[in-house]
Amino acid sequence: MNKVSHDSETPAQGQQVITVCAFIHHNFDGTEKVFLPKRAATKKFLPNVYNVPGGHVDYGDDLVNALKREIREEFGKDIIVGDPFAAFTYINEVKGSHSVEIVYFAQFANGIEGIELVPEDHSTYSWIAENELEAMYSVGREASDPELIVMQKGFALLQGQQLEF
Repeated sequence: MNKVSHDSETPAQGQQVITVCAFIHHNFDGTEKVFLPKRAATKKFLPNVYNVPGGHVDYGDDLVNALKREIREEFGKDIIVGDPFAAFTYINEVKGSHSVEIVYFAQFANGIEGIELVPEDHSTYSWIAENELEAMYSVGREASDPELIVMQKGFALLQGQQLEF
């Protein structure tokens, strides 16, 4: 798999970086779960942490095409991309950048089988139900982590809840 050198560890001091992520969900016998890969232990930014999969948008790149490319590169799978439903920002101290992350609903195009992991990127993955999120996100993260809030929002929207902003 060909990876672009622009990743969560490539220096970008003082720059803004656009990141797209996929809330890849699947229904397991009536229970919605989300696909969460665990970052490799060798990663400088968030090692051994489960997170929403995705990656950086290259200059001039279409957001949806960038997301499809990143998922294909990292997991060998094609996705069907739905609507974006959340965005948040954070400072990446390793990279020295300010990241803007846009999260889209998505599903694997050809089922959930055949997920390939790139060992330099991810060590494993899990399918997580809503009631398992807080325990999953308590490892290596703060309780107020914006990604946890986005995950909770994703599950709420899947259940048809109207959210207030």
